[in-house]
Amino acid sequence: MISYLEFEKPIAALEARIAELRKTAADGGLELSAEIGRLERKSAQLLAGTYSALTPWQKTQVARHPMRPHFRDYIALAFEGFIPLGGDRLYGEDAAIVGGPARLGERRVMVIGHEKGHDTGSRIHHNFGMGKPEGYRKAVRLMELAGRFGLPVVTLVDTSGAFPGVEAEERGQAEAIARSTEACLGLPVPMVAAIVGEGGSGGAVALASAERVLMFEHAVYSVISPEGASSILWRTAEKAPDAAEAMKVTAQDLLALKVIDRIVPEPVGGAQRDPAAAARALAAALGEELDGLSGLPADALRRRREERFLAIGNA
Repeated sequence: MISYLEFEKPIAALEARIAELRKTAADGGLELSAEIGRLERKSAQLLAGTYSALTPWQKTQVARHPMRPHFRDYIALAFEGFIPLGGDRLYGEDAAIVGGPARLGERRVMVIGHEKGHDTGSRIHHNFGMGKPEGYRKAVRLMELAGRFGLPVVTLVDTSGAFPGVEAEERGQAEAIARSTEACLGLPVPMVAAIVGEGGSGGAVALASAERVLMFEHAVYSVISPEGASSILWRTAEKAPDAAEAMKVTAQDLLALKVIDRIVPEPVGGAQRDPAAAARALAAALGEELDGLSGLPADALRRRREERFLAIGNA
């Protein structure tokens, strides 16, 4: 069952009417195919028109959609032979950041990413995708393992930010994020990062400091959430739509600013409407980027990352 966002109410009404007519036709044997077809075409046009003109705030809502696919979904749909590796060998396991070796097509890779969960229980277990220090230290361990065995690194970023709790600060959250960012920049193997939902603050950058950064069409990437920026600037969260507009959080804005390198198209209506199609598009884009980086020596890869990030913000 599809969960509709506020701006999707006209689409929801049309699709409810289509479902009602289908039930009526099935129960009463009535011939309603012409009317159903007309409404389906109208619904498809409305869906396409709505999603072609989303505001930054609406894209933020889509990026947070409760039915949007997460790390585990992409692992199941786009990768094969995934072997999860747990623990940071220093403190413990963090379920918000998941990773391990897998196959992307014929290529062996180390894939790491944020997992938010899909229901109340799994969301609590995965801490809503907000990594703790042991999660980022686990990511460092896996990146070092990838470097040792020559495995390209793929990261799938989807977090509102690193966990801000007292216990995380006590265990060195800022240092862990910095070490993870450093590990990305120093990798001797190719690295491609993809923002698949939310890319929030340092918790996202710690897994996205790659030589190639991709974003899904309706994903968002920012230093702070629109609500957080609104609370700081206007002392109210009600200005979040204005903050999202000003912050340039969308893939389209960030591509123009050269913060990201490529936009991955989503199915009409967002990845949540067709996770399998979204996963195929992601796998194809990741494969093409890794093909372009294969064969480059470690020094060239590090130099690319350095030049890429130093160039951001230059006129």
